[in-house]
Amino acid sequence: MPKISQRGQEMPPSPIRKLVPFADGAKSRGVHVYHLNIGQPDLPTPKQFMETVRNANVETIEYSPSGGFPTLIEKFAEYYRRLGLPVNKENLIITTGGSEALLFSFMSCLDPGDEVIVPEPFYANYNGFAIASGTKVVPITTRIEDNFDLPEIDEFEKLITPRTKAILICNPSNPTGKLYGQAALEKLRDVVKKHDLFLFVDEVYREFVYDGQTHYSALKLEGIDQNVVIVDSISKRYAACGARIGMVVSHNKDVMAAAMKFAQARLSPPTLEQIGAEGLTELPQSYFDEVNAEYVSRRDTMVRELRKIPGVLVPEVSGAFYAVVRLPVDDTEKFCQWILESFQYKGATVMMAPASGFYSTPGLGRDEVRFAYVLEKPELVLAIECLGEALKVYPGSKIATAASHSNV
Repeated sequence: MPKISQRGQEMPPSPIRKLVPFADGAKSRGVHVYHLNIGQPDLPTPKQFMETVRNANVETIEYSPSGGFPTLIEKFAEYYRRLGLPVNKENLIITTGGSEALLFSFMSCLDPGDEVIVPEPFYANYNGFAIASGTKVVPITTRIEDNFDLPEIDEFEKLITPRTKAILICNPSNPTGKLYGQAALEKLRDVVKKHDLFLFVDEVYREFVYDGQTHYSALKLEGIDQNVVIVDSISKRYAACGARIGMVVSHNKDVMAAAMKFAQARLSPPTLEQIGAEGLTELPQSYFDEVNAEYVSRRDTMVRELRKIPGVLVPEVSGAFYAVVRLPVDDTEKFCQWILESFQYKGATVMMAPASGFYSTPGLGRDEVRFAYVLEKPELVLAIECLGEALKVYPGSKIATAASHSNV
């Protein structure tokens, strides 16, 4: 029998989705599953999306231009300019989701064997995109005890080799919820400029910033406009994950020309979704204010309830709608499977994403999970109550072990 490719063998399974069979098994037994594992917003997609599609005068769903419809490109450029970011239509290509935007960025800027430095924990699919493009992720570790702050720049420079071509960050971060401010980005700018690297910044969660803080886009960084490549998407911003509309944004003409060739090779982004996306670009600031207020309330609920559980460490969470949390267990891979297979509380259980899948360094994150607080507050409270009860009885739980020792 012929063997699959080395690339196929190395492609990692998703830590977000690989426990789905166990969640399905729980549901088949009549157990309700609280999904804290995946960043699928439960807020309604703004009605303007479907209204724009319904009102479109379309008789044949044709290919769009490979770079996207000019009208949509111009509307997204206007969106960036409203944020004070210098973006024109030649700086933007529409992609099939933010995933394709990052893949195009890797393939346009990196050769097989090139290295990209990424703070870990990071969005697990970055590993997948690197494998698909033949490049290598070099992790630089951030720590929960430090609220996942970026390491000092000299730590980045220790990792730079002749094969280093780029640094990649997500801001605010999936999976940690960390917001990197202007000072952190300016430090990255300095090392990027010194070593003439690309700076890839995933800004998909740009609007989700809390506690009076503001998002500082890498497009504002002075002196490296030819080094910066932005990945963006409508998925989370407008609760439209299934629409698969993203974009690559850069002032580097060579990068955009190369990305366009990859765009042409895959023909075009989806037609109806582009039409629907046009209806979202004029939403008022009040929409984002309401969404932010809801996520702040959910974050506060999640943090409050988690901190009631002995042994749980919750860092500061300042953006996106995720948190990486330390649990008092021996191995969250085992725990997250066990809680779906072997535990229920009041007819329910919890699905989480083991955080080891968000680290590239072996052994890290084994006592951490990623939460996506995309449930309504009453469900969040019930889900975390269920988690707390599970930790009392899980065989590998430090809480359960301590309790059994105290009863000896």
